[in-house]
Order: sequence, then C-alpha cells, then structure tokens
Amino acid sequence: MKIVALLLVFLCYFFQIFVSAQLKIGFYNSSCPNAELIVKSIVQKRFKNNPSITGALLRLHFHDCGVSGCDASILIDSDSSKNQISEKDSAPNLTVRGYELIDEIKEKLESICPLIVSCSDIVTLATRDAVALAGGPTYTIPTGRRDGLVSNSSVDLPGPNESVSEILRFFRAIGLNKFDMVTLLGGHTVGVAHCSFFQSRVSDFRGTGRPDPTMDPKLVKKLFRLCTTSKPVTTLNDAPKTFLDQNTSFIVDNQYYNQISKKKGILKIDQELALDKLSAPIVARFANNGNAFRKSFAKSMIKMGNINVLVGNDGEIRKNCRAFNNPN
Repeated sequence: MKIVALLLVFLCYFFQIFVSAQLKIGFYNSSCPNAELIVKSIVQKRFKNNPSITGALLRLHFHDCGVSGCDASILIDSDSSKNQISEKDSAPNLTVRGYELIDEIKEKLESICPLIVSCSDIVTLATRDAVALAGGPTYTIPTGRRDGLVSNSSVDLPGPNESVSEILRFFRAIGLNKFDMVTLLGGHTVGVAHCSFFQSRVSDFRGTGRPDPTMDPKLVKKLFRLCTTSKPVTTLNDAPKTFLDQNTSFIVDNQYYNQISKKKGILKIDQELALDKLSAPIVARFANNGNAFRKSFAKSMIKMGNINVLVGNDGEIRKNCRAFNNPN
C-alpha cells in the first residue's frame, strides 16, 4: 500500500510538471496585452482602502487550489433552484472573502478582452499583486490556466486543530512538500481567525477546563476577553476575530514565525508548527532570516499556483466567474 501511495504521489508530481510547462509567462501579451496591468490597478485600489484583502486573497487562492486544483471552482455560486451546493458554501469556505474583487476585475477584463482571461488566472495574479503590496516578495507567474467545470460541496481541507503530520499528509497529496507547508502557513502573517477556530485553546483545552499551556498567558487573557465579551452576531463573518500575527498584522514578513516561537500562535496548528520536530527547524530558520522566508514564499506560491491546472482545450474561460458558461 505504501508503494502504491508513493507511486500516486510521483505520478501527481510529474503530471503537474507536464501541465505547468504549458503555462507561459506573458500568456496574454497578444490576446489581452493589458490584462496583468488591469488586475494590478484594481488590486491596488482595493488594497489602499482595505489592506486586509491580502490575507483574504491568500486564503481564497489556497482554498481553491487545495480542493480540485487552481481552477476557480471556489468562485461558483450555489444554485438553490437546482439544489446544487457549490464549493463556496461548504463549511471550510464559509469565511472565505474576496469574491467581489475578483468580480470587479473580471467585469473590467470582459469589457476589453471578452472570454480571454480566465478566472483562475485572475485569482492567481490578484493574489500575487496583493502579496507585493503588503510588503511581500514580488515574483513572476506563468499564466494560461482555464476554469473548471465542476464545483461541489465535497471539500476536504485541513482544519486548524489538526496536527503537523496530518497537515503534511494533505500537502503531500496535492504535490507540495514540508517546506511548502511551513512556508505557505506563513501566509497567516496577514490572516485573521474567528473565535470559533481557537476559543477552546483559551478556555477549555481538550476538555481540561484550562487554557492551552503552550499559549502565552497574556495572549490567553486577551483572546478570552475578545471571545466572551463580544456582542451577539447574526453572521459568521461578523463574529469576533483577531489577527494571526499580533505584531505586523498587514505586512507579509517573517514576524509570524517570531510570534509562534514565543508561544503566541493563535491557532493550534500555528503553535504546533513551532513545536513539532518536523517543522520546528524551518520555523526557526524563517524567524531568524526574513530573506529566506521571502524567497521560499515566492517559490511555494508559484508552485501552489500550478496545482492541477487546466490548460489547452480543457475547461473553459468563464464570462462570469460565479457561473459556468453552460450550466447543466
């Protein structure tokens, strides 16, 4: 069974290399010359008004690529008239944000270059540009992705309470490795988490009635107050939340790793990343070397953007990112 599992991982890896080779830097240079400039200008405008968009896009991009590949399947709206629940409305995606920005970019591109630029490329480019605006690395990504034709609620994404080993198995299954895992979780440097994702750590860790001993006591008190004194809310997105990086919350830098090295990880997986022998050496390296993190982040983001992409005649170029061109 182990041999079969390894064979599947290698086949997935080589398939990704073959497919990603069909992507191209400057894919839209002839068909829509200003495509990347348009994406960048709209992201810049949104970032100026709301710098939290970087964290939102990083999460959207990861949640899209981590399910069926980078095919924009997460953007599809559910259709209640047909009793079809899309990926967007699955439990792990209920707090994902950024859809309206993708809509704005798509609408602009469709007015200039109809049915040319895919929604999956828009997500990838917008995320890249938002990372740079937040002080993160600048990197060049190949384009030419096409949009998927399937989006359903069967979503298997790792949760914040899983162990490092469990998270690593997920990353390996989609063609990424241990370094990619530790690096991409560094995207939490601009992320937020709602109380429901960490409240047990500050009040009743593993049913003990006490907080998680691996969390800084001052942080425990701060988060406990946040989660117990907030007013009732009607929607999940309005629920109380906190920055995953309590220091430089809107900047893509290595402070996340410094925070978790000081027992200030908000999510259980954040803290375990600094404690588990599989990941701790990489965490220590990034905490001490910001440039090492920047280089690794750019490399892993490019690699993630190549997961199970559709190219050539596969899939479609959606006119509206929220709907298939010819829904069943």
